[in-house]
Amino acid sequence: MTGKVLGPAQTLLHGLISLAVPILLPDDCRLCGLPLGNASRIPVCPECLASAAQPMEAEYLCTRCRSPFLNRESLSADGVCPACEAEPQGFDSAWSYGAYDGKLRRLIHVYKYERVDTLALPLAKLLLDALPREEEFDCIVPLPLHWRKQWDRGFNQAELLAREVARRTGIPYCDLLRRTKSSKAQAGLTFAARRENVKGNFALRGNLKVRDQHVLLIDDVLTTGATAAAAARLLKRAGGARRISILTLARADRRYAWHPSSETKPARASGTGGF
Repeated sequence: MTGKVLGPAQTLLHGLISLAVPILLPDDCRLCGLPLGNASRIPVCPECLASAAQPMEAEYLCTRCRSPFLNRESLSADGVCPACEAEPQGFDSAWSYGAYDGKLRRLIHVYKYERVDTLALPLAKLLLDALPREEEFDCIVPLPLHWRKQWDRGFNQAELLAREVARRTGIPYCDLLRRTKSSKAQAGLTFAARRENVKGNFALRGNLKVRDQHVLLIDDVLTTGATAAAAARLLKRAGGARRISILTLARADRRYAWHPSSETKPARASGTGGF
């Protein structure tokens, strides 16, 4: 049987129905699987949203990358972790709302991989909670996706988050970076391989500059920091930025007990994608 081609009016009606059905007939929560009681454009129940919003707690944090540690002996006199001392990151500080684990990790996956862009608003609120009030920023810059990946996903998750944070804080939003090549996934790579993988990945858009500015780079997840470092180095070298800070929803937990006298190397971060 030959399919019937829809006319313009029918196509419009079909599109409106597709938008209305999730609201009129709520789906199940993407995290717990229970039916959603109220009509919403966000397919996650309020209980799961609340339980996913668990900030990362640790007694000791690296002052540069904010990695959590089990003891003070893991850090230098300046509070810097062994990884940051061994491999300068390019950025000056980093903040994340929570650990890349549990319900927060699943929520980020629903947002990014299941293309639920309506989660940008509640997730941006978590970023605002993680943003230090004592810091002043000159502009907000999202970490870009390569155009092929953005085309496939339908949106850049970092861009939606950055725009929402900019709107709520009044800090200027600047679409400053573009991704020049599509590199392979960072998951499973060593730190050295990650750094090589993102080498030359970024370029400035046009003649935009951020000379002497404090730039806030935003993305969803921070793992080893290799991608963020590549973007930060470019913003400083070619853009003239004075300071680069990173803000993400979550970071891979590199927590370990490390002592200066120990011969055990720091554990590598785990996770998929991210900075």
